[in-house]
Amino acid sequence: MPFREINSKMVEATVLPGQRMYSQRGAMLAYRGEVSFTPNIQGGQGGVMSMIGRRVANEATPLMTVEGNGTVMFGHGGHHIQVINLAGDTLYVEADRLLAFDGTLQQGTMFMGSQGGVMGMVRGQVTGQGLFTTTLQGHGAVAVMAHGGVIELPITPGREVHVDPQAYVAHHGDVRNKLSTALGWRDMVGRGSGEAFQLELSGNGAVYVQASEEKL
Repeated sequence: MPFREINSKMVEATVLPGQRMYSQRGAMLAYRGEVSFTPNIQGGQGGVMSMIGRRVANEATPLMTVEGNGTVMFGHGGHHIQVINLAGDTLYVEADRLLAFDGTLQQGTMFMGSQGGVMGMVRGQVTGQGLFTTTLQGHGAVAVMAHGGVIELPITPGREVHVDPQAYVAHHGDVRNKLSTALGWRDMVGRGSGEAFQLELSGNGAVYVQASEEKL
């Protein structure tokens, strides 16, 4: 279910009979046709286990199921919107950044400590993103939100990408991430989180970076 970008802060999706999509509650701006919006209590595609994962992750971003026959315009809080098309790979993104996504995508959660070991856990504490992140896997489109626009940076073997953790939005592909520091531990004493750290991503995929260090 592709999204059509109306402008940098609004997208439109076509909803067809027999298909469904999920969106953040309150993200619907307008719609045409016969479209229904139902609160979703099962965590999207993935059912009960996905719902449990969201509860464990203290996920507080509610979803709604969108079905019917028509077109729906989405936007939220005036945030910039980036459309990401998945071709069988997995997108890693915080749930509160999800605006809308195809119902065909399998949704789950991942413990960030499993990527980068202890440093992955430290990353969650430093960035304020928590120890879990939402995953979307399969073939379909995802609309995510960011501050100040987004740039997509490719990640290829042997060419790591270093990102300010506060500017990180999402990544997809066969990518590993770890937290590193640009300063010595002694130099970091008394500093706030964020600037002293870098998020290093390696492998094969892409990372999305926003033009701001502001959280949603």
